[in-house]
Order: sequence, then structure tokens, then C-alpha cells
Amino acid sequence: MTWSIRWKVTLGTLVAVACGLLIAGVMTVQSLEQRHLSQFSDALEAKTKLVEYGFQPLFHPPSTHPTPSALQETARDLGNRASARVTLVAADGTVLADSTARDADVPAIENHKSRPEIQQALSTGHGEDIRPSHTTGERTMYRAVLLGQPQNAAPIAVRVGLPMVIADRETSELKQRLFLALGVAFLVALLLSVWLAHSITRPLSDIASAARQLSSGHQTIPIRTTAQDEVGILATTLNDMASQLHAKIDELSEDRAQLLAVLTSMVEGVMVLDYRGHVLQINPALERMFGISRVEARGRPCAELFRHQQLNDLVTTILRSPAPYEDEIVLPLTGRCLQIEASPAGGERESEACIVLVFHDITELRRLEKIRKDFVANVSHELRTPLTSIKGYVEALLDGAKDDPIASTKFLEIILKQSDRLNLIIEDLLELSKIESGRVSLKEEPLELRSVVDRTLSMIKPIADKKRHRLVTSVDPSLPSVAGDDGRLVQVLTNLLDNAIKYTPEGGTITVGATLAPSIGNAEPPAGAIELNVTDTGIGIPEEDRPRVFERFYRVDKARSRELGGTGLGLAIVKHIVEGHGGQVWVEANHPQGSRFVVRLPVSRGKRVSAQSNEASKA
Repeated sequence: MTWSIRWKVTLGTLVAVACGLLIAGVMTVQSLEQRHLSQFSDALEAKTKLVEYGFQPLFHPPSTHPTPSALQETARDLGNRASARVTLVAADGTVLADSTARDADVPAIENHKSRPEIQQALSTGHGEDIRPSHTTGERTMYRAVLLGQPQNAAPIAVRVGLPMVIADRETSELKQRLFLALGVAFLVALLLSVWLAHSITRPLSDIASAARQLSSGHQTIPIRTTAQDEVGILATTLNDMASQLHAKIDELSEDRAQLLAVLTSMVEGVMVLDYRGHVLQINPALERMFGISRVEARGRPCAELFRHQQLNDLVTTILRSPAPYEDEIVLPLTGRCLQIEASPAGGERESEACIVLVFHDITELRRLEKIRKDFVANVSHELRTPLTSIKGYVEALLDGAKDDPIASTKFLEIILKQSDRLNLIIEDLLELSKIESGRVSLKEEPLELRSVVDRTLSMIKPIADKKRHRLVTSVDPSLPSVAGDDGRLVQVLTNLLDNAIKYTPEGGTITVGATLAPSIGNAEPPAGAIELNVTDTGIGIPEEDRPRVFERFYRVDKARSRELGGTGLGLAIVKHIVEGHGGQVWVEANHPQGSRFVVRLPVSRGKRVSAQSNEASKA
């Protein structure tokens, strides 16, 4: 059973008060009894002396041998005067006279030699005892002294007995009054202890209630107390502590929410490890990078969770010698390239951050770097070829070929041709740069593909006639219009037809067609689309090269492309223009030989903002 502090204080106070009152009462009663006995004894001693004095004349000359009747009469007379029982006892214990007995009954009184007061009187001259009387049955105080007699006379003891009935009655009444006073005092003490316990324990109860609320995380109500003692100091201290604790909790909660928001919104992956290399925390970005969940990651060793040797070696190195460290790893399954920045956090116990790892996904950056390097290499190579040729022929002219009209004319024609090729490369680079940077705004006008095809064929026909190619058109007249830029679509079709003419042997057939895009399965093409295709009977493109033909400067046959005057940028320009119209472009095989380039464009459905227009507006 658990007692409250209020009952403990109350019962403790009552027990202390009760013990004090009980001890005080017992000591008071004993003191009063001793006082009464002392007074009673003094009165008895005085009466005994008077009685002794009254008996002395009977045992001195001339009456040295008084008769029993005289002794009995004297004893009765002295007893009446002293208001006490007077007994005269011989040395052998025989009762010679007794003031309470009749004359005839005196011889029958039992021998008093065994009485304590008689024995003491016979041995020391006086004796005293308190006991119930054998004759009267009352509690009596006896005092015995030896009667002064002539020498050689047998000793005689005079005993005076004084009943203590009145004294006992007074003592009993005094005890009753004392115990009544003690009871009243105990009742007052009870009320005072209850009040005191309530006044002391009420603030403590409030403090306990506030502590329970504080431990459960709830907002505590301030403890109100006017006491200036230790309880008041405790309540004030607890109020201050609760306020500071709630302020700290609010601050920590706010910091935690901000930290969680930062970690959640970060593009970089973050992982926190303790001194053992166990995972304490990861953010959603890292979950996406490695395909793991926070629940399965927390508390597990990093080496067991990721099983990436390079990453595990990095963690081991930092745990061994804490210092900032950087490294790059490549994930084997996805091929993603991650840059790791590791920083020691200083934790040396469990659940304390020891290492913070930040993972930057630099896959796209590395890809762009590779593209940039390839682009620089390709541009340098493409520009170096005509420049080298021009420089060589200029040097030849300076060395004397200028004096030969035929040779000089031939060399100048070659220089002119290489200059045109160099100019074409530069123009295509500028054009591609403008398209990629969004500086080219594409118009959104309803266009009939038939007119676009006819205009393009009229421009390209002279080139095709030189190689005796047959141009065939197959455009459905019921096709809906497309929303696009007429000039740019002509440029797309021109580049595709120019490539088809270049890579198709003489006497080949080039077909330009336009149809509604077929449905994929049971679904219709999104928003409706038209497919514009250019088909040739040329040398074709190997299957492994088809996904890359739209890359800048990519050529299937580099020597043949340079011989035919291609820059390697035409299909890249085509791809950017088509995607700027919200369309797609790809190449596939044409059976039995040749290639088939397909451009899918969405049909006109009100205003449509192209990707290039959006980029231009953002710029």
C-alpha cells in the first residue's frame, strides 16, 4: 500500500504528539503520586510520633506494666485522635492493642512479626510499608517505630496505619482530569496536524502534478504558492525549469523541423554514421539513389547495407583517422556517378553522429563534361581538316605553284571549296547553338504539310537531278494542319532530303510521305499526330548506329561524310527543331535497303507553347 505524503505527515505528526503526550502524562502522574505519597508519609510520621508520645507514659514509672485494657483504651483513644489505625506489637509479633478491634478480639489477631514495617522497626528502629490491610482490606500506609522504654525492657513497636482511600480517590480524579486534558490536546494536535499536512503537501501535490505533466510532454500550469520556505523555492524553481525546458523543447522542435525540411528537400543524399559505422540517419535523396528505405537502413552497418567496396573503404578510412575526405564512386547497377564528401562530426558514443557523408549525383555533370570534351574534340577536328587543307595549298602557291596558271587555279578552287565547308560548319554550329540556348523563337501558325513538302522539293530538286535521283511524294490531302514554324520545318525537311541525296547512289529513289500517326495498341496517339517520313534507297545505317546519328558530329562513315561535304550537325539541328515543336524524330531501316527518317508532329489544337518558346521567354 502506498501512502501519500499528506497522510505520512499527518500520521507522523500525530504519532509524535501522542508519544509526547503519553510520556508527559505518565511522568506527570508519577510525579503527582510521588508527591502525594511524600505528603502522606510526612503526615503519617507526625501522627506516629504523636501516638508514640501518647503510649510512653504507660511504660514509664510508676506504671511500667499497663493492663491490656488500658493499652486497648489508649490505642483506641489515640486512633480516634489521629484518625488512623493504631496497633501496639510486642517483639515476638503479638498484637497487644489495636484501635480498630474490640477488646475481646485482640488476642485473636494474627501475629504481626512477618509484617515488613515491624521487621524494619525491630531491626532499625523504624519501618514503613504500603499494602492492603488484612483486617480492613483497604490500601493502607503503615509506619512503625520502637517505643521508648526503660533499659532491659522488651522492645515494643508502635504501628500507625493510615488508609489511602482519600489519596487514591484524589489521585484517580487527577488522572481523569489529566487524561481529559491530554485527549483535548491530542484532538487539537490532530486538527493542527491535518491543517499543517494540507498546507505543506498541497504545493507538493501541485509540484508532483506539474512534474507528471512535464514528463508526459504536456504544457504545465504554473504552480501558485505564497510560501517563502523550501517548498516555495522548489515551486518557483520548478516553474522556471519548466519554462526553460519548454523553450528548449520548442527550440529543438523548430530546429528539428527545419533540419528535416532541409534534409527532405535536398537534392544531395545525406547519410549520418556513428563511431561504429552504423547508419543513424539518411534522407529521401539517398533512398532514391541507392533504392533503400530509411526504416531498413537505420541501425545497420554501412558495409552490410550498401556492399560497395569503395564506399566501405572510404568509411573505414575516416573512422580510423577522422578528417575531411572526398571521393567518387560509380553504382554498378545504375551506372550513376556519385561524388562523396565525408566530414567528421566528433561523436564518440552510440547514437551520436561521428561521420556525415554527402552524396552528389554528378552523373549528368560527367555526361555533359564528356559531351563538351567530345564536342571540343570534334569541332577542333572538323575545323582543323579544312584549315589544314587551306594552309597546305596556300603554302604550295607560295612555293611557286602560283606561277603555274593551271595548278594555281586548281589550288584556289580547292581553297574556295574548303573555305565554303569551313563556313558551313561555322554556320551550322551557330545555328545549333542558338536553337539549344533557346534564342530561336518558333512560330505557331497552322501549316499544311503538303505546302511545306512542295516548297522543299522545289528547292532540293536541282541537287537531286544532278545524281539522277527520283523524287516521289505521298502526302494524304485530308491531313489536318500542324501548328509550327514554316521556315524551320522546311529546314528540317531540307536537311533530311540533303542527307538522303548524299548517301543514296545515283539513280536512287527518295520518297517523301505524310500520314496520320498510327495508334499504339488500343490507344490513340496523344493529342493526335502526323508522321512525316523521308525514305531513301541508299547505303542505309547499321542498327547499332541508329540511336546516335542525331548526336553532334556523329558519323557512321567519317571518311565518306567528309568526302560528301557533311558537317555532322544537320541531324542534331533536325532533332532540336522537331522537339521544339513538341514532336519526335527517329530513324529506322527501309527494306530492302536504305533508311527511313520519321518526324512525328502534333496536329494544331489551338495555341501550343513550344519548348523552345518557353526557354526563350525564360531567358
